[in-house]
Amino acid sequence: MINQQYYKRGYIIGGAVVLIALVFVCRLFYLQVIDSSTKDKADGNALVRQTIYPSRGLIYDRNDSLIVFNQPVYDVMVIVREMRKGFDTLSFCNAMQLTRKDFEKRMQEVCDRGHNRGYSPYVPQVFWSMLSKEEVAAVQEQLYHFAGVSVRKRTLRDYVYPSAAHIVGSVGEVNRQDLERDGYYTIGDYSGRDGIERQYEELLRGKKGVEVLMRDSKGRIQGSYHNGERDYPPQSGTDLQLTIDIRLQQMAEDLLQGKMGSAVAIEPKTGEVLAMVSVPSWDPHSLVGRQRSKNYSALLSDPHKPLMNRAVQAQYPPGSTFKPVQALIGLQTGAITPATLFPCSGPLSTPIKCTHNHGSPVSLEAAIEQSCNPYFWWVYRTILDQNGTKTATFHRTYDRWRDYVVSFGFAGRFDSDISNQATGSIPRAKTFSRIYGESGWRPMTIRSLSIGQGEILVTPLQLANEAACIANGGYYMTPHLVRPLPSMPAVSRHETDIDKKHFEVVQRGMARVMTNGTGRHYSIPELQMCGKTGTAENPHGKDHAIFIGFAPQDDPKIAVAVVVENAGFGATWACPVATMMMEKYLTDSVSRPDLYDRIRSAHFIQSDVQ
Repeated sequence: MINQQYYKRGYIIGGAVVLIALVFVCRLFYLQVIDSSTKDKADGNALVRQTIYPSRGLIYDRNDSLIVFNQPVYDVMVIVREMRKGFDTLSFCNAMQLTRKDFEKRMQEVCDRGHNRGYSPYVPQVFWSMLSKEEVAAVQEQLYHFAGVSVRKRTLRDYVYPSAAHIVGSVGEVNRQDLERDGYYTIGDYSGRDGIERQYEELLRGKKGVEVLMRDSKGRIQGSYHNGERDYPPQSGTDLQLTIDIRLQQMAEDLLQGKMGSAVAIEPKTGEVLAMVSVPSWDPHSLVGRQRSKNYSALLSDPHKPLMNRAVQAQYPPGSTFKPVQALIGLQTGAITPATLFPCSGPLSTPIKCTHNHGSPVSLEAAIEQSCNPYFWWVYRTILDQNGTKTATFHRTYDRWRDYVVSFGFAGRFDSDISNQATGSIPRAKTFSRIYGESGWRPMTIRSLSIGQGEILVTPLQLANEAACIANGGYYMTPHLVRPLPSMPAVSRHETDIDKKHFEVVQRGMARVMTNGTGRHYSIPELQMCGKTGTAENPHGKDHAIFIGFAPQDDPKIAVAVVVENAGFGATWACPVATMMMEKYLTDSVSRPDLYDRIRSAHFIQSDVQ
């Protein structure tokens, strides 16, 4: 009879053998399937995988004028394992025009797996990127002296025009967050950092290709591996067509040089942004190549904030450009009719004085034409008081007034490809209750809102959209910068809360602004311009000049908003910029060269920036 004790030992020994076998199998699976370092070592002895970068998509304007294209640049690549034996660091630093300290710092970054997620000593790594043909020439001539060093060609952005920097954005080297977020990138890759380049990065970048090469025992390349069976070609990025007219963009930038402010032009029926100018700006060429970091730091420290896109980030009280919206809400709520008259005593008016002397009483069209402050105070007060003066009722009426305003695109961001939008502000009733107490405020308390001052804040993009709403007779299309591709959703149409029937009288009033009112000196009658001038109070200095408008009146093709900071009256500075933009877009010409030169040569940048 078999000893029971030995019988049990057989199970134990068998189990141990199985366990050891499982450990070996798991370890082999890990080394061969999960851990790529062993494969890297094996492949690194005989094969070289070279990434082939795709050409980044080109960018055109609405008229097919090329704006952004590509130029060749070079990366210096290193295989760390091959550099460890007798590498001539001094000669390499001389060829690269680097100090020994810079070399050691860069090598440390290359070998840091936390910084360089795809690091392997057996495959090429980016040592230095974005070199021009001239900069890399010295290294290429001496490559045979530097074991493990190679040069890779790729492309970098170039620009046809020194314009539209805030729109197109820039391309720069990826950071750690990019590497962690998207497995597409490896250290040394480039991606869009802002503007359209960032917004449409996945379309513009394309897809990388790979070429696998064989080498001999001395590291010399012998040709393609297995006739290229493991190669695959890159796929170029998608070309984009912007909605902007680059000639209009250039002209507006030229007119606004030496100033701080912005100009936005929209095609009302489509929401396509025809121009989006922010000044001060910069030449997009300055953020390309090796000088990008230095130039970006200079822009970042500039007290005039050129990196800020004032067209979408700056927020101002709209001033009198808000009066057409106030009129439309008055008509919609029944507070007024087109025939309603209100008195005006000019500068003697109270509680809000008028800045103009004109006849009294004043009709709606005349009030828009003459920008009569007392008229719009009476409109606002009548709107807020018409449902009763009890606190709860008044608060509900105020919030309903606010809802009408917001329906024009204020106090929010447009869901589009325009990045970094500020929201502006149209305060809610609870905001004023927090400041003054539940029953501590009435129309008189917030009377400055009646003429677009006080707590109201808007962006130039929102002002241009207001002009587009009025031009369209009650709706706007989402403002956007890129003409949609088949893969993109359709542009949305947004209806205001105002009936279409009310817009005609306001349009007539804005036409009178340009024929008999505050904009008459800069109008071109045959283009049927409609507009509204405004002046925004500025606690830090001279007031800001503002204008909104559209043309032609009967079939609007362009809506414009212009803000010139610290310039004073909107009629004097913002209005002529806008009318010349409308003329340029509609006729492809500028008929007033003396006016053009006067506006262009004016400077309003303050030396003591707040």
